[in-house]
Amino acid sequence: MSIFNELKASLEEAVAIKNGSVTPSRITRYDVADVKAIREKLNVSQAEMARALGTSLDTIKSWEQKRRNPTGLAAKVLATIQDDPKYFKVLAAH
Repeated sequence: MSIFNELKASLEEAVAIKNGSVTPSRITRYDVADVKAIREKLNVSQAEMARALGTSLDTIKSWEQKRRNPTGLAAKVLATIQDDPKYFKVLAAH
């Protein structure tokens, strides 16, 4: 099967799922961290959080304003901090 045919079949399946005539084989959902709530619970500034996570202040602002979502390692680190805030102090120390 050519790449074109595979893409076409995939798109046809996506349309069928959207129209409700086919059920998806799996559904993946991810919880997005509420960065502002985490930061406020820690009682730290956006700049302090950015330094601890090794990211920019603009990134923290974008996450808090829901213009972007943390992904990959950042999402895992935030989930870990949300579950146990003491990990933020460990990160901030490095």
